[in-house]
Amino acid sequence: MAADPWEDHAAWWQDQFTDGVDPEYTEQILPLIAEHLPADGLVVDVGCGEGQVARMAVSAGMRAVGVDAAFAQVDEARRRADGPVYLQGSATDLPVAGGRADAVVACLVFEHLTDLDAALAEVARVLRPGGRFLLLLNHPLLQTPGSGWIDDQVVDPPEQYWRIGPYLPEAESVEEFERGVFIRFLHRPLSRYLNGAIAIGLDLEVMVEPAPPPGFLALADEYADAATIPRLLFLNFRRR
Repeated sequence: MAADPWEDHAAWWQDQFTDGVDPEYTEQILPLIAEHLPADGLVVDVGCGEGQVARMAVSAGMRAVGVDAAFAQVDEARRRADGPVYLQGSATDLPVAGGRADAVVACLVFEHLTDLDAALAEVARVLRPGGRFLLLLNHPLLQTPGSGWIDDQVVDPPEQYWRIGPYLPEAESVEEFERGVFIRFLHRPLSRYLNGAIAIGLDLEVMVEPAPPPGFLALADEYADAATIPRLLFLNFRRR
């Protein structure tokens, strides 16, 4: 596995998930974030990658700061530019003054972080009272390591079902997305995210478990079998 996969595989991420290539981003993730952002103010995009969320926020009328630990992502974000300011930095030590943000977005980032509590504390620190934290995760229950669609032809009659892997234990896993591209995940049950956020002054207001979007289901015939299994979990918190 690469010593720093997000640095070494930045081009893979940019090619596979940005510029309208990925239907989950274009049909679901970006519209969901846009729906829940405030009308104006400053948004901090934690783990911004090449900046597609931050650019969308600027196009919606906000000011945006994108923060990413990978220099290769920040460099590409600055090249694509179009409004946001981009800074290299850690989710556990955001280069943003306290109480300045009207919103913080972390899109498919926190399930890769080792120190969840430090990252949540940084979110709470930079948010003004009443500010929003939009947290998007691979669904902690239904996308648990070891979960997936099972087509069991051994039993009679054959059965199809969605298998859920061990849910309660926190665990680290590494997934190979394509040849040579290994990404680390830190699985945690949903209660770990909720209780950690509530403890530092972030109250849950909205939770969404969207069905996979049509563009994703159309990518492969077998995906239609899991149309009722959400891949994404969206949580909208407000700072006390």
